[in-house]
Amino acid sequence: MHKVWVSVVLAAFVEAGWVIGLKHADTAGEWLLTLIAIISSFYLLLRAGYRLAVGTVYAVFVGLGTTFTVLSDILLFGSPIVLSKCLLLGLLLLGVIGLKLLDQPEKRR
Repeated sequence: MHKVWVSVVLAAFVEAGWVIGLKHADTAGEWLLTLIAIISSFYLLLRAGYRLAVGTVYAVFVGLGTTFTVLSDILLFGSPIVLSKCLLLGLLLLGVIGLKLLDQPEKRR
């Protein structure tokens, strides 16, 4: 089961790559990498959805993808670090963690 969650985290990380690509791609090669990232990200997401609760998987994917994208913007492109943005990301991650913790498989009788 842990392997499946690793694929969700990887899908979110790759999502940040294609979001950056959509904004910054200029050449055919960069657009091709962006397309490959989109396909890879959604493949990993769909694969995880077969084994885990889809709503939780999607919430984790979007929350982590957003976090990775904002961090990439700060680290790679010099976006300013704003306290309110950091607090909101923290709140988003708390929600994602809460959903993950609540998504425990039912115990069999």
